[in-house]
Amino acid sequence: MHDFNIGQYLKAHIRTVADWPAPGVQFRDITPLLQDPKVFRVLIDAFVHRYMDPALRPDVVAGLDARGFILGAVVAYELNVGFIPIRKKGKLPFDTVQETYELEYGSATVELHTDAVQPGKRVLLMDDLIATGGTMLAGKNLLEKLGAVVIEGAAIVDLPELGGSAKIRSNGLELFTLLDFSGH
Repeated sequence: MHDFNIGQYLKAHIRTVADWPAPGVQFRDITPLLQDPKVFRVLIDAFVHRYMDPALRPDVVAGLDARGFILGAVVAYELNVGFIPIRKKGKLPFDTVQETYELEYGSATVELHTDAVQPGKRVLLMDDLIATGGTMLAGKNLLEKLGAVVIEGAAIVDLPELGGSAKIRSNGLELFTLLDFSGH
C-alpha cells in the first residue's frame, strides 16, 4: 500500500451525525470503524504496533466506559496483557476508588476496583475520542491513586478545538491519537 495514511483511511469510516445529542453538536460516530473487519483490524493494529515497542509497552491496558472498553480490551488481548475497566459510578460490585470530574453541565464520577492494578504497574489508558479531556484525566487520577504509572493516553479521535488534548498534556499525560477533526 503505497502512501497509505492510516488517519485518512480511518477518518473516511467515521460517521458524522449532526445535532446529536444536542443541537449544534457534530457527533463523531466510530461504530462504522468496528463494523468492517478490515477497517477494525487496521484500527487495532495501529495501536498494537505502537505499544509493542518495548519503550511504550504497558503492563496492563485500562479502558474508559464505554467505547474505551472495545478498543482497550482488544489491544490488551493483542499485547498479551490484562485489561482494566474504568466504569461509570455504581457499576462495580467490589470496593472502589472514585474520581469526580466536571462536565459541560454538571459532573460525572468514574470508579475502579481497589485491586484493579498493582502499584508501579505501567498502564496504557484508552478511550475512543478526546473532547474536553475530563474523562481521561479522571481515569489517570484514579489509576494514580492506586499507585499505577499511566504511561500514555490513547484514542482514535482528537477534537482539538474542545481543548481536551491540550489540557491532558498540560496535566503531564502523554497523548496519542490517530486522527483529528479540527475546524468543524
